[in-house]
This record gives sequence, structure tokens and C-alpha cells, in this order.
Amino acid sequence: MRRPRPKLMLPSLAVALSASLLAASATAQSPAEPPTASAAETPTFEDRVDVTEVLLDIVAVDKKGRVVEGLGIDDFAVVEDGKPVTLTDVSFYSTRYGRPVNDEAGAEATAGEHDGSELPASRYFVLFFEEQRGNANIGNRLLQQQLDAGRKSRDWIETEMGPSDWVAVLSYDNKLEIHQDFTQDRLALLDAIQAASVKGKDPGIRTPSERRRAIADGPSIFRNLPSGPQLARDTKHMYDALRVTAEASGYLVGRKNLLLFTIGFGRLDSGPFAQPDPRYYPDLEKALNANNVAIYPIDLSRPGVEHLQESFLNQLAFDSGGFYFRNFVSFATPLASIAQENTGYYLLSYRTTRAQDDKDRYRRIKVTTSQRKVKLRAPRGVQVGS
Repeated sequence: MRRPRPKLMLPSLAVALSASLLAASATAQSPAEPPTASAAETPTFEDRVDVTEVLLDIVAVDKKGRVVEGLGIDDFAVVEDGKPVTLTDVSFYSTRYGRPVNDEAGAEATAGEHDGSELPASRYFVLFFEEQRGNANIGNRLLQQQLDAGRKSRDWIETEMGPSDWVAVLSYDNKLEIHQDFTQDRLALLDAIQAASVKGKDPGIRTPSERRRAIADGPSIFRNLPSGPQLARDTKHMYDALRVTAEASGYLVGRKNLLLFTIGFGRLDSGPFAQPDPRYYPDLEKALNANNVAIYPIDLSRPGVEHLQESFLNQLAFDSGGFYFRNFVSFATPLASIAQENTGYYLLSYRTTRAQDDKDRYRRIKVTTSQRKVKLRAPRGVQVGS
């Protein structure tokens, strides 16, 4: 039986329950008898250990990409830094506000037996366009792909965006550019996607008054970003732009889905295929997992084109709990798939310990399921004690 969760949860919440381990040697002696050792010689051991509750957002889908309902605590297993942990609770959150997640006629039965209890949650999508004008190949085919991605994204906003959805629009062209903070305003999003995909004027905001006007009243990425020229200095590389975006949105409750329209940006100097840049990738991976941001790379290359960045983009998606899309006919396909598999998610909780003097709060994790027909989208790390 699942225990109810409060409505507001921190996906990487660390609730510190400090426990002191205090041991001191003391012997009963008569008042007249002098002590055998001075107080300075009597050993005192005091090690403070934090017992922390870790919360993980996990997406579970079937082979058709539909959310699988009804899984329980016995269907999941979590390993932290190579050691199995004991789950304390599993809850299911729906982003459809009470509507059944699998509502297609004739949908396959899902594993387990759903008890009808689901908690409401918002969905967060970041549409992130990597500017391709500088990479445009013969006939500007790559640029045409970028423009088509923008058109299909606008179609998705107009026809598929739901009442629980918050969407932001960003782009990268030698620095991070914010075209629209999280909003549910469709018209504002349509304008922002047009600017990001067609590459209009840099929307950079410089003055404090302009910055205040641009910050959304509700969920916001912009609120926690560096201001003015500092943003350009902090996002000289694509890795840094994604890292800064993750860190700025980490305070938001729930999974953030970053749809990355790109051809890849891995290093090509260490072998036949692109590899993560060791100077930047470790920090990016930690930031994505610590702030509950899943990357969904959507390849701008045409179907059938030989792609040296495929392995890198696959790794970026896998390490953050997303999925890499390539070789599709229409950009409508990945957009629909990402929306479909994020109509519900599981919140797993367990307890872990950390010595207070332990500076490294990052833990490697692996989440698996005993249900053979179920695929999981899960992060590969978590920040504890934050």
C-alpha cells in the first residue's frame, strides 16, 4: 500500500536527520580516588552522520513508448555506488490531472495492478535549439532541418500542449540565449520558437529593469541565470550552456525535459566517433542528474546520413535519463513520443548515509525493474545531502 505523498515534493530532496555517534571511556571510581588519566588523555570519538532521504523521478514505458502504470515497490531495484539500497516508498504521479495515462483503445495491459491512486504533477519542457547557420551544408539542408524543427515545435504547442505543461525556449549561438522563460502562454511560445529556430535578434537582456520584466512570475529558468555579459562569459561552450540551464532550473519540483535540436558537439579528435569532452562533460552530467534534467537529443541530420556524433548523443541521453531520436521522417514523431512518455512518472525514495565531512555529495546510481517488458528512463546519479 502506497502512503500518500505531500503535494509539494523535492525530487532530489535531502532531509538531513543528523545522528551523533558518541563513545567515551569512563569507569566508575570512588570520589577520593584520583583519575588514572587526565581529561586530555581520555579519547572521545564524535562522528556526525547524516541520514538522507533520496527521491528519484523514474519514467517507465512499454515497447511503444506508453507510460506503464501500476508498478510497486517490489518492481524496482536501486544500486548506489555499487551497493543495493532498500526502497522505502514508490508513488505514481500523473501529468494528466486525473485522466488515465493509457487512454488509447486496445492499449496493452500494463504490469501490475493499478489501484487508481495517482498524484497530480506539472510537466516542464525546454525547447533548446543549437544554431546551425554556421554549419549549414550544401544547399542549406541543415538549416532547412532547423527551420522544419521550429515549424513542428510550433504545431506541437498549438495542438498538443496540455494544461499542466510549462514550456521554455532557449538557443545556443556561441552563448546561451533565452527567448522565453517557462510559460503557459501559447502565443508567447510561438513567437519565441520562431525567433530561436529562424535566428532573429539576440534576445539578450542587459539592464536590471529589463531582467525583472523578463522573469516569469511562476516557474523560471531566467531567475537563477547569471545576468548581462556574465551569462556570455559563463556559457562559451555548449556543455556550459546546458549545465547552467540545468542548475538554473534545479529548484523546480519534478522532472525537466530538455529537447535538444542538434547535430552533436562531441570531440572528434580521439577516434572515428565523437566522444564527450573530458574537460566539460563530467560537470555537465552531474549537473543534469543533480537537478533532475533529462536530455532528449533530436538529431537535425536527415535520415540515412552517416553520423559521427551518434554515440555521443546516445550517451548524453542515457546518462541523464532521456532518449536519443534520429532517422525519423518528421520532427512531429520525437515531439509526440517525448510528450507521450512523460504523461506520468514514478517517485522512488530510499535512505542513505553520508558523513558530514564528506565533501562529495554525488552518488552513482543504477535503477532497474523486474518487469522484462518495461523500459526505464532514469538518471545515473544523484546529489545527496543538498
